Amino acid sequence: MGRIAVAVIVISWVIPISILVNRIVPEPYMDEIFHVPQAQQYCKGNFRSWDPMITTPPGLYFLSLAYIASLFPGMHFLQELSSFSDICSTLVLRTTNALLAVISSILVYEIITHLRPSLDDKKATLCAVILSLYPLHWFFTFLYYTDVASLTAVLAMYLLVLKRKYLFSSLFGVLSVLIRQTNIIWMLFVACVGVLEFIKIHQIDNVGVDDSRVSERKGAQSAHSEGVSSASNLRKRRFSTNMDSPNNFISQTAVSSTPYPSGLLGEIQGILLKSWHLKWELLASFSPFFMVFVAFVAFVCWNGSIVLGAKDAHAVSPHFAQLMYYSLVSALFTFPVHFTLSQVAFRLRSFRENRLLTLFQWFIALNAAFLSVQFFSIAHPYLIADNRHYPFYLWRKIIRYHWSTKYLLVPLYTYSWFSIFSGLAKSQQKVWTLAYFLATAATLIPAPLIEFRYYTIPFFFLILHSHINNNKSWLLMGTLYLVVNCFTMFMFLFRPFFWDHEAGTQRFIW
Repeated sequence: MGRIAVAVIVISWVIPISILVNRIVPEPYMDEIFHVPQAQQYCKGNFRSWDPMITTPPGLYFLSLAYIASLFPGMHFLQELSSFSDICSTLVLRTTNALLAVISSILVYEIITHLRPSLDDKKATLCAVILSLYPLHWFFTFLYYTDVASLTAVLAMYLLVLKRKYLFSSLFGVLSVLIRQTNIIWMLFVACVGVLEFIKIHQIDNVGVDDSRVSERKGAQSAHSEGVSSASNLRKRRFSTNMDSPNNFISQTAVSSTPYPSGLLGEIQGILLKSWHLKWELLASFSPFFMVFVAFVAFVCWNGSIVLGAKDAHAVSPHFAQLMYYSLVSALFTFPVHFTLSQVAFRLRSFRENRLLTLFQWFIALNAAFLSVQFFSIAHPYLIADNRHYPFYLWRKIIRYHWSTKYLLVPLYTYSWFSIFSGLAKSQQKVWTLAYFLATAATLIPAPLIEFRYYTIPFFFLILHSHINNNKSWLLMGTLYLVVNCFTMFMFLFRPFFWDHEAGTQRFIW
């Protein structure tokens, strides 16, 4: 088992399904009609060409060029191709994501084993394989979209921060932003996590130094005690006074103290104080992330927008309802953790133990959710006009089924967030959870269009840090993912339909 097993298992479904998809849908579909021709222009060396309808940077195309360059010598030797640009077919470009899907599964395995070193290898393999089946990630493995490459770059950046290789991590941060510009938020989040880990490691080192000093002092005092065993009681009293001196008390306290004070404000205060003491070390380690952020801000100022093309259709909008949709979608994709009798019973016990506080929290959360769906729910023209996407049907058949439906879903949204926070609280600091929520909000709220694939990166961070220990939960999640993947791929391949107003075959897609 291990990373090789994960790669082999993922390859076992990537290859046959890629062949099937390319046989039935050989031509570019949906957003591929923009990405594939643009990548082919780059294959021809025409780097000044740019389709104004493309909103994301050209990072995916550069990755494809590197991948194709590795294939070209062999195919040229076999006389399959006469020029480099001939290899840039839709099929080959799609295999870029197929390869990246395998790499991302290995990265997930490495992150799991790093975060939970005591975890059994077989279970880590199982978790990595099931996460590779996550429907929003799995489906776009077989198309030439930016999602798989974006996730892979972010996971690589995160793994390198966990391994304390900050410079290399920042370079993958650059790559992730070149693939999708909203990844600047996840780069900042990863840097914040890196700072938290950096501080924690230095605190452990300091505690270790204090512990060794205490041991040395005790050893010296023990030797001294043996040498003066025949001394007077006065000498013994002096020795006892030395043992209770303020310096010893401070050392013992340092050994037994927790890394941060309890409570969110206490954690923030402790982190700020420790960051000030380590300011030069932090500056040296994390300055590359800061330089990437400054360069990104300069680009946005120069470009006049965060997106490259189609700026009118992707204008930044206060879409707070996105957070509500994300919480419910994520909770449903981890339903054995959030929607079980034991979880509901736990929430009820928590309510009984802290009735006043829980009522206050629910009151605030319900009001915030209500205001979000009432005043900050956006019906983007693409959403209500394009019946090829599943959100189109969810919007019409559920959210807009009746005027009251969107309000009836508010308690579900709220419960989902409380359940998510409760799961994270079992294994993460409060500051980590706050940083995660803010990063998710900063990524999703400005997006006016409901696209479930935007939820992929926050979902992976969520599930990697939820520490789900129950094998049954993982197997149920894996079963759900398999069922959803079979359904969506069947609908995509074998249930095409046609529009009266536009030529060509239309297919259902996320």
